[in-house]
Amino acid sequence: MNVTLSEQDKATLRTAAYGAVTLLSAAGAVGGSPHRIATNGSIALGSATGLVGHVLADYPKGKDLGGKSVAEIADRVLPALTAAMGLLKAQAPQEAANFRSTVVTAMESATYNRRPGPVVSDMIVKITAAMDAA
Repeated sequence: MNVTLSEQDKATLRTAAYGAVTLLSAAGAVGGSPHRIATNGSIALGSATGLVGHVLADYPKGKDLGGKSVAEIADRVLPALTAAMGLLKAQAPQEAANFRSTVVTAMESATYNRRPGPVVSDMIVKITAAMDAA
């Protein structure tokens, strides 16, 4: 099955995936290492395969994933995660599981070799819930 995603769809996927790593990094700033979280999570996203891998290979340059607060970032990223899962379920159902697995792997990689604290653990729950809401 050949799936063609619009540029907006691709932007949503990128914002969702890289935004999830950004949220973890922001949450990790509380007593953690936000740089290590961002690096490890981004490397994991870069190793994605399939349609998702091709879309994520183009980092969302020009997309502002920052914000004045974690809440401001979450206001953009959490809905993007739900939207990404919804559009993949509708247009490329076989890739929905791939996207979810890719984001989960990025979160696991971001926290590898260190037990996530309560703030990061809570953010992981919120990210997962946003993906499962679709």
